[in-house]
Amino acid sequence: MSTDINPGSARRGLRSYAVLAAVTAFVLAFLAPFLIILLNAFKTGADYRANGSLSLPTSWNWGILADVWERVGFTQKLLNSVQISLGVVLIAVVLALLNAYAIGIGRVRWRTAFLVFFLGVNILPQEGLVYPIYYLFKEVGLYDGKFGYTLLVGITYSAFGTYLLSSVFAGFPRELIEAAAMDGAGRWTILWRIVLPMSWPTLSVMCVFFFVWSWNEFLYPLVLLISNDNQTVPLGLSVLQGQYTSDPTSMSAAALLGVIPMIVFFLIFQRTLTRGVTAGAVK
Repeated sequence: MSTDINPGSARRGLRSYAVLAAVTAFVLAFLAPFLIILLNAFKTGADYRANGSLSLPTSWNWGILADVWERVGFTQKLLNSVQISLGVVLIAVVLALLNAYAIGIGRVRWRTAFLVFFLGVNILPQEGLVYPIYYLFKEVGLYDGKFGYTLLVGITYSAFGTYLLSSVFAGFPRELIEAAAMDGAGRWTILWRIVLPMSWPTLSVMCVFFFVWSWNEFLYPLVLLISNDNQTVPLGLSVLQGQYTSDPTSMSAAALLGVIPMIVFFLIFQRTLTRGVTAGAVK
């Protein structure tokens, strides 16, 4: 009986192990900051100073989360972040859908110029826009208001959504549009009855990303939302870091509180995100 090993199979096996090792190293490197936060979120200050940030807690300080929750006013900031993020998703998706329908399916004039404009909005840095927006909001009375901030971020994100959906709608089956038009369907009927249901996988992915992006925004709310009652979660957690003082354990607990809602959000919408990405890839 021959015991020779196929060289091709051996090489494929080595490549598989190498890929597995690389993926494992990447996952560990990605999870390392979260593990460090988890370790330090329940330490006492004395324990952190004595044993450092990489040691296990000698005693678990379970009350630190409640203490940080009260100090930050986390309930109000959590509600603000949820309200603002949901509003941003609604504004951005509706505007992107209408714009992309006109550009990708309606084939408006100067389509390329519009796409270049929306692409340009995406690449403009926030640092270059924040001061003009600050003075504009001061003039029109939208400064330090959740409505104005939500409107600003929603319109900004809609530029990316328009650019993305326009490329998707450009390949939309024209036969369906023509058949619906021959049956007497108007533009609004075609949009809501045909285009929207078939585009829902892409729209669902956009909703998830827009929600996460809005939740993590820091520069705009730092400049435009100065009242404590209007601040979002990332901005509220930043108050624990002073210029001359800092409490690493409280900051770790605050970071844990900030990341838990996103983990819950992804667990709830994991299937929606997976189906959307898979549908887009198959298409």
